[in-house]
Parts: sequence; structure tokens; C-alpha cells
Amino acid sequence: MHERLRRAIVAGRFRHGERLNERHLAEMLGVSTTPVKDAMRRLESEGLVRTEARRGVFVEFSVRQALEMALGRAALESVMTHIAANRVSDVDIGEMARLIEEMAHATEHSELEDLVTLNEAYHGAIHRISGCTYLERRLDGQRMYDHAQRIALLSEPSERGQGFEEHRSIFDALKAREPALAEQRMRRHIVRSAKAHVRQVFGADAEGLDYDE
Repeated sequence: MHERLRRAIVAGRFRHGERLNERHLAEMLGVSTTPVKDAMRRLESEGLVRTEARRGVFVEFSVRQALEMALGRAALESVMTHIAANRVSDVDIGEMARLIEEMAHATEHSELEDLVTLNEAYHGAIHRISGCTYLERRLDGQRMYDHAQRIALLSEPSERGQGFEEHRSIFDALKAREPALAEQRMRRHIVRSAKAHVRQVFGADAEGLDYDE
């Protein structure tokens, strides 16, 4: 229930400021109000909804929030990628090369579920290679948001192709052991993906985003 509602919010099916009627949602989803209430509490802890006394639960997810979350991730993960490029071993490169091959196949055949799994394995491999466990823990707080964002973005054919090319480009920099280039490419990838997701969800509301890489 929690995952279904999170995906719906991140995909834009509920808009910023919209009131979420727990009874209506329970009827729509064919469940009691108890799991809906539990899901709302978890969504509030993630910052995706807010509760107002005597008024109800409202969608908090907005353009600003989505972009700020992505910029935070870009700052942390680009540094981790820089460090990974300094630490990457030949064994690591071989493992990532196999991931790239699998991603190419999944992209060509539009295998969405596999693409999401491989995408997360790719980023996870970079985290592991970097050895930055403290920074990785800082990213854990928005891991579920990142997962829902990937599902929404990778449902778009054009995004699947562009995302793959960016992943391959980052891998090329890692393989060449060029830390600054790997860091730059990761930052650009995350920021561009975030902007694409914001435009996908919010449409014209995403115009004028004030961060460029």
C-alpha cells in the first residue's frame, strides 16, 4: 500500500496540495482504512505528504522538493564517483562492464523491471567501490524516492536510451580512471534526470529550474 501510494505521488497522479481522502483511497484500492493510515504515516516521514489538524492529509511533493532531493543526491553521489574512479580495480571494471552489457540488452528490449533493477545495481556498485559508507547512509533516506523516480522515468522510451548512454559514459570515465570526469558526468546525469522527471510530473510548472551543470 505504501509503495503503491508513493509511486502514484512521485509519478504525479496526485498533485502538490491535493487533499488525500483516506476513506476514498481505501475504497478505491479495496482495503480497509488501517493500511491507508499506516501508509500516510510513512509517506509523511518521507516528506511526501503533510498532515494538518482537522483538515486532513495533503500532498507535499513539489517541484522544489523534487529538485532539492536530486541536487542533494547529485552532490553526494558525484563525490562518491570521483573516489570510486581512484579506487576502482580491474575486477570492479569487469563486473561493471557486465552490468553495462545487461543494461544495453534491457534497454534494447524495453524490459522496464530489469532496467530499474540494473540501474540500481549500477549505482550501488559505484557506492561499494567508493567505500564511502557514511555518504551512502546519507543517501539511504531518499532511496525509496529514487526508486519510484526511476520507475516513472524509465517508462519513457527516450529516457531509457539517454539514461543508458549516460551510464555508459560514466563507466568509460571510471574505466579510464579519470576521477574529475567521472564526477562531472555523474552530476550531470543526476541533475538532467531530475529535471526530466520534474517536467514529466509537473509539466509547465517545471519551467525556469535555476540549476544548470
